Amino acid sequence: MKYKTLLFISFIAGSSLSFAQQASKTYAITGKPANNFFWADIKQVDITTGKVVKTLFESEQTNFKMADANKATGAAGATETKRPTGLGVAACAFDSRHERLYFATMHFADIRYLDLSRQEPNFTTVKRNVIANTSKAGYQPEENQITRMVIGADGYGYALSNDASHFIRFSTAKNAVVEDLGGLVDAETNKGISIHNKCTSWGGDMVADAFGKLVIISASHNVFSVDVSSKMAKLTGTITGLPANFTTNGAAVNDEGNLVVSSANVFEGLYAVNIKTLAATKIQSKEAAFNASDLANGNLLSQKEANDMVRFNFTKPVMVAADAKIYPNPVTGSRFNVLFAGQPTGKYTILLTDITGRILQSRVVSVYKPNQVEAVNLRSKAARGMYFVKVLSENEELAFSERVVVQ
Repeated sequence: MKYKTLLFISFIAGSSLSFAQQASKTYAITGKPANNFFWADIKQVDITTGKVVKTLFESEQTNFKMADANKATGAAGATETKRPTGLGVAACAFDSRHERLYFATMHFADIRYLDLSRQEPNFTTVKRNVIANTSKAGYQPEENQITRMVIGADGYGYALSNDASHFIRFSTAKNAVVEDLGGLVDAETNKGISIHNKCTSWGGDMVADAFGKLVIISASHNVFSVDVSSKMAKLTGTITGLPANFTTNGAAVNDEGNLVVSSANVFEGLYAVNIKTLAATKIQSKEAAFNASDLANGNLLSQKEANDMVRFNFTKPVMVAADAKIYPNPVTGSRFNVLFAGQPTGKYTILLTDITGRILQSRVVSVYKPNQVEAVNLRSKAARGMYFVKVLSENEELAFSERVVVQ
């Protein structure tokens, strides 16, 4: 690839461009002391040591407040229908930007969150029955129960039903939007192991990487990489080294960028999984082992690689690909530049979209000279992740488009 030197670009090197992982700030959905398989308690844990840092909520024990996203908060009773964690939880996700722990109740498919910024437990229901309930018994059938959830690098929450026929995306803004994007699609290279198969691919958990992809770990140890835009699930391997009875129900990312998995069904402690080899090693701990149906933290896979991409020495010129029109890329501040090299004069529209094509902001510019550069300021602090910059001509034809990563 050919490169050109742009002497007028500079970056400030240093720790401010890095995003530290915090494995100690991990949350777990655990069984109760008197009922190990009623996964309804919420605890903060340290996955490096296996220690329970503190108990945030105990179902049927802890006082709490409950609210609907569109209604006022009020004291809630302890009746079964008003239990915040319902009849059990198998999917949760930590939203580090808003200090919320999102989760889905298993038998009702309601999406809720616990406000971690409050001293006392405050729960909010974002949406009830995100998957339409067709059962006469009033409970979601097993295939429709949500068992995987994560906050992606793009800031959206993603949740998945057992049979992977319901791929849910939800925003974390004040007026949340919840969408069912449909089912995932098997990659041709999956060798007959379908993301929809009950024996090989149901249950488990989901984590995200720093470049926009999601990673599903099924209860039976299979690992799939998911491209959000195409909804394609590609089998990348199977975790080895786990006890035969260890179902992988919870997964989070440690500070080294590897997986840590938990089991809901056995008290075997936690295992670290090398993300490259998928080999598991038991985390030695003196703490009492807990079972967990789900783990969640704000760490991302490949975060170190993403950090390395933005560690530039400000005393040196930055080398940019000769055909690049958008810089800096990754975007580390609140703006980026668009280079109109080789474009005729006229009016152009610069669009910033998410990976689904949703327009986040736009700007009209007039180009009147060769190699003109236009700066685009991000209207708000964009969530870390992948975006697209599309430039349209006056006739609304695509002049050029590039993928950008916001750090």
